[in-house]
Amino acid sequence: MDRKAVIDIGTNSIKLYVAERASDGSLVSVIDRNNIARLGEGMGDTGILQPEAIARNAQAVADFAELARSNGAQAIVAVGTMALRAAKNATDFVFAAQKLSGVEVRVIPGEEEAELAYLAVLSGIGASAGRLAVCDVGGGSTEFIFGGHAGIDRRFSVDLGAVRVSDKCLAGDPPSPVQVETAMSFVLEALTANGVGAARPVNRLIGIGGTVTSMGSVKLKMAQYDPNLIQGAALARDDVDELIRLFCSMPLGERRKIVGLQPKRAEVIIGGACIVRCIMECLDVAELTMSDRGLRHGLMFRLFQS
Repeated sequence: MDRKAVIDIGTNSIKLYVAERASDGSLVSVIDRNNIARLGEGMGDTGILQPEAIARNAQAVADFAELARSNGAQAIVAVGTMALRAAKNATDFVFAAQKLSGVEVRVIPGEEEAELAYLAVLSGIGASAGRLAVCDVGGGSTEFIFGGHAGIDRRFSVDLGAVRVSDKCLAGDPPSPVQVETAMSFVLEALTANGVGAARPVNRLIGIGGTVTSMGSVKLKMAQYDPNLIQGAALARDDVDELIRLFCSMPLGERRKIVGLQPKRAEVIIGGACIVRCIMECLDVAELTMSDRGLRHGLMFRLFQS
């Protein structure tokens, strides 16, 4: 039995994925879990990870590493994304995580994160006709990948995530219409400045990551999350607008009770939804296809290919 584990350490959440290779060469999921441990909490524009966040997330990595080992994983690969790319004291977290878990965390560049997201999508939906765009809306950054029959032709990362937009623009509880409008303007300006609109036209937009899957889970009113219902389902622009109105219609305490939304994600879901809506506008697409796959799946696919 050849089992491997991937730990994906993001700004807002840490994910564990354990998989094995089946006799036909396909990958079989053994564990796929998420801990919204908020590594970027309190970081703001200072570039400093807070001691409490470091300790909490290092312990989360250690807990996931132990779970992976107890389920037969012979290799554990841990990667960090935007929060660790931006943090001035990222080495403090890397040291703390390794001390507790015995696993070395590798901080990957945004371009590699984008490439892994594209691999994740292809491993789930296969080749797509026409020009394909993939967006991965994270807590601290959003990755974009554009490609077609010849493979990837553009990939880049924008320092724009659900946590950052929420902290910068959406202080109200709930945010006011003016704050939401400000957030949208902020996001559109960042997307335009990074050339997202210049990538048009695209035939299909695929969205991955916790923001997108959470929005899908709320739309489908999932009391218990079912990845099979998310995979390949669509979010129209009207759906996104309706979800933003829903999230903004109630304070945080009530948002945490929305069916389909993880309580810990309620703090940043409005910022994430604003990013999704602006991406659809920037790329001039009527709908987004959701994928339950993420960076961890792309990295696992690459690990078993090597």
